[in-house]
Amino acid sequence: MITVAVSGAHGRMGSTVVQAVSAANDLELVAELDHEDEISTDTVRGADVLVDFTVPAAAQTNVLAGLAAGCHVVVGTTGWTPEAIDSVRQAAVDSGRNVIIAPNFALSAVLAMHFAALAAPYFESAEVIELHHPNKLDAPSGTAQATAKKIAEVRGSAPMPDATEHDPQGTRGGLIDGVRVHALRISGLTAHEEILLGNPGELLTIRTDSFDRASFMPGVLLAIRKIPQLQPLTYGLDQVMDLPGR
Repeated sequence: MITVAVSGAHGRMGSTVVQAVSAANDLELVAELDHEDEISTDTVRGADVLVDFTVPAAAQTNVLAGLAAGCHVVVGTTGWTPEAIDSVRQAAVDSGRNVIIAPNFALSAVLAMHFAALAAPYFESAEVIELHHPNKLDAPSGTAQATAKKIAEVRGSAPMPDATEHDPQGTRGGLIDGVRVHALRISGLTAHEEILLGNPGELLTIRTDSFDRASFMPGVLLAIRKIPQLQPLTYGLDQVMDLPGR
């Protein structure tokens, strides 16, 4: 039995995590913390794993506090900088506990990123469109950033055709490692991503749609179950999935 504390337990994602953990036969929910609650040895109540779904501004502090409280930490909060990730990695090593940070816990989104990375070397063009509800605090999404970085990594220095010379309003989207990323915020949406890869005469579209936050729960539960066997810092749920070609 793995004991679990949830930080951000009263938020949209956190409350769904609480329900999923409570329904799992091999997990026990021992603490529900609001985003303003202190994370300490007392408040996590001896939890083996802390799951954090709060806000980007609090994520690093929460992870460090969770490690100090003796927990492994599963992080679904996005907006991480390389410097913050390095700080968490060192803290995890020092504490003897493990952290997994996942830009997206939806299995379809993880697979879409994986498929895009497999396909990208074979296409001249690649762009990413992410679509979310208007209450999302960060843009572009962590998933879109991770997707763009994976595409750029496998393409190396290969240029993409683009004759644009004048775009004062930035309508061509943001550049992440040379890959164009477009962020949409539209009422009625939850979490969606399209990856478009093109060659002369052909287009490959990879799309993932999460219509409900329940779609993230299989990935969250997988991370909770796997985290004791992981490295001090794991970035991306794909690292704990047995994906061919990874």
